[in-house]
Amino acid sequence: MFIGRTRELNSLKEVYNKKGFGMTIIYGRRRIGKSALIAEFLKGKKAVFYTATKVGAEKNAELFAKQALAVLDPNYAEAKFSSIETVLDIITQKCGKEKIVIVIDELPYWAEKDEPLLSILQKYIDTQWAKKNIMLILCGSSLSFMESKILSEKSPIFGRRDNQIKLDAFNYKEAALFVPNYSTEDKAICYGVTGGVAKYLSLFDKKKTLDENIKNLFFNPNGYLFDETKNLLTQEFSDTTLANNVIEQIASGENNLNNIASKVKERESTVLYCLEKLMEVDLVEKRKCVTEEKNKKKTQYVLKDTMFKFWYKFIPAAYSLIEIGQGEMYYKTFVKPHLHSFMGSVFENMCRTYTLEKGAQGKLGSFVTNVGTYWGVEQIVDESGNKAQQSFDIDVVGISDIDKTSVIGECKFKNEKIDKNVYELLTRRAAAISGKYPIKKYILFSLKGFTKWFETLQDKNTILITLDKMYL
Repeated sequence: MFIGRTRELNSLKEVYNKKGFGMTIIYGRRRIGKSALIAEFLKGKKAVFYTATKVGAEKNAELFAKQALAVLDPNYAEAKFSSIETVLDIITQKCGKEKIVIVIDELPYWAEKDEPLLSILQKYIDTQWAKKNIMLILCGSSLSFMESKILSEKSPIFGRRDNQIKLDAFNYKEAALFVPNYSTEDKAICYGVTGGVAKYLSLFDKKKTLDENIKNLFFNPNGYLFDETKNLLTQEFSDTTLANNVIEQIASGENNLNNIASKVKERESTVLYCLEKLMEVDLVEKRKCVTEEKNKKKTQYVLKDTMFKFWYKFIPAAYSLIEIGQGEMYYKTFVKPHLHSFMGSVFENMCRTYTLEKGAQGKLGSFVTNVGTYWGVEQIVDESGNKAQQSFDIDVVGISDIDKTSVIGECKFKNEKIDKNVYELLTRRAAAISGKYPIKKYILFSLKGFTKWFETLQDKNTILITLDKMYL
């Protein structure tokens, strides 16, 4: 069953329904659901769907020809062609009044080894296909190639697309559609261990409990996600050792370049190159302090894919145990008791998503256009009057670049209710933001709710949000 992606499907339908030629570019990291989206869109339509592979230019052209002609004219299916232009000429001739969709999936595999390919496509788009009832979909998993070779101004096909779709992971609400009968807590954890990645969410059996699914997928030597991180890194990196070591450090909490380089015992330039590659494949992201984005010193590298974070936190220490069939006991004893701790940063990200959505709807007193986190250093005074400095962060900072106001929030994914100390801490640290962006609302997000102290709180600018409310 296909789930979600309504906006993307509507975007594809708009191009399909226009008269004459139309083109859509689709790109996104592996496992994100690009091929599934295209397959859903193509239902009931006449289409050529070719997935390129790493077999070289000539072989890809041959396989594409076979696939295309099997659909357009089976009499030509076994014919051999001297050039890709000959195949495209036949496709042009066979296109009549009925709309035909031509899909080249994993385009980088072909185009990287066939430099003239994009220029040839440009020629046909501009001339023979200009008034033909053709929709062309070009799709790829290599974000750097798609952005630099397909979408950039230097691309031969630049300016010829009708739209582009960068497919991202599902947000926490969309991910919940895969497990509709779970409690909100289990939906959130499911989102956390899958990172909202379509392929991983599709593996969850709705008839099984959250624990059963996690055990089967991660802590079983035959589980799909038991070796998934290694499989993905092998596909993206010729040498996976450094990438693995860098991810391991980020997963353990190291988030600046200097510390990561020191831990993996490599030069900063070498680690930086690896980090840039990890960002290109959408596994790592660079996070900046939301009110100081030009401050290069305030930059953190974090795992964008929380499935990777979960895997590196729990799997390496028990890899051998899992291989000999002891994964279920390990999960029950050492993983499940720490799921709430793991979910801390995931929940913060969920709360930032909620804040951006509600802020953009005008429901938080500030028209939020940007959301992030803030970190810095504050001075504290102990009971004896001694002064000291300590680092701190604010989990959620929503900024309005329109009216220069803000909302700030604190998030707790714990088996206990939030008490007044969390409120007092947030309002005290608000000074770090309020000088630049006056604060309209304080938001407290809690898994288990709030103590009775909040019933007496006379502060109309404080909003209390439970996990259940986040899913409404």
